[in-house]
Amino acid sequence: MPVTARTTDTRRIILDTAQQIMARKGYSAVGINEVLAEAGVPKGSFYHYFASKDAFGEALLKSYFADYLADMDRILAQPGQSSAERLMTYWQRWRETQSVEECQGKCLAVKLGAEVADLSESMRLALKEGTSAIVDRIERTITSGLEDGSLSVDDDPREVAQALYDMWLGASVMAKIHRSLAPLDTVTAVTRKLLHP
Repeated sequence: MPVTARTTDTRRIILDTAQQIMARKGYSAVGINEVLAEAGVPKGSFYHYFASKDAFGEALLKSYFADYLADMDRILAQPGQSSAERLMTYWQRWRETQSVEECQGKCLAVKLGAEVADLSESMRLALKEGTSAIVDRIERTITSGLEDGSLSVDDDPREVAQALYDMWLGASVMAKIHRSLAPLDTVTAVTRKLLHP
């Protein structure tokens, strides 16, 4: 196997393993050795793939958002559905991933957002870039919904998109605190009122 392919594969294995562990435990509670042991990668290899734990955290978030955005793009591009249907499918998918007992790596922005934003500027910027890309996609879908007549909003599509994302992020945190889906049910109802699908 070419060295570059092996390097990419091993790097990806480390990132995927870390995402699963950190979705349960958080960033600070997880040591590099735990990730490497779980990934089956020798201890000494870490610095071959990442310059520091900070660089590793940034790479982890960028990898997470790349996967998340690709999945979001698939949902929002479903043929044969109105923009409203695609956007409500996205929110339903969000609810489903947040309702899994341990989130299984699907909610890294929720789990790590507040924790790492104060620890590392590069990780904060990776979070900002990733979450802004999500809001961009929500805004585009709202705009498309206004054009196809499947949605109606009372404010600027960007402001509505940002408000919706902020509400869903907050509801996800509250669902964890209360160990209840009630906050996600509430935000689903509010989303319908804001979008008038």
